[in-house]
Amino acid sequence: MTLVSISITGPDPEWLAEHARSLVGARLAACGNIIPTVRSVYRWDDEVEDELEAYLIVHTRAEHIGTVIERTNAAHPYDTVQILATEIVEADPDYAQWVYDSTER
Repeated sequence: MTLVSISITGPDPEWLAEHARSLVGARLAACGNIIPTVRSVYRWDDEVEDELEAYLIVHTRAEHIGTVIERTNAAHPYDTVQILATEIVEADPDYAQWVYDSTER
C-alpha cells in the first residue's frame, strides 16, 4: 500500500474546505488539512507576484493521484493549479491503515 499527501493551493480556506469535503465524500481522500493563510511568491506572466492563499493537504492512496488532479483542475478557479503529490515513506501503521480503509478500493 503506497500512501501520498497531495498539496493544493487555493484562493481561500472555504473553497479548499468544500473541495476537501468533495474528495473525502467520494472516498478519494481520507482527510484534508487546511492551512488558512500562506504567503506565495511566484512568477506569473513574467511578473513576480506576492499573494495570500490557502493551502490544503489531503492524504490518500497513490492510485488516486490522477483522479484528484483531474477533479481539482476541473473545479479550481485558477488557470494553473499547484497540485503536488508526495509519497509517504513511513507512517504510523494505524494511521496508514485508516487512510487505506477510508479511501476507495
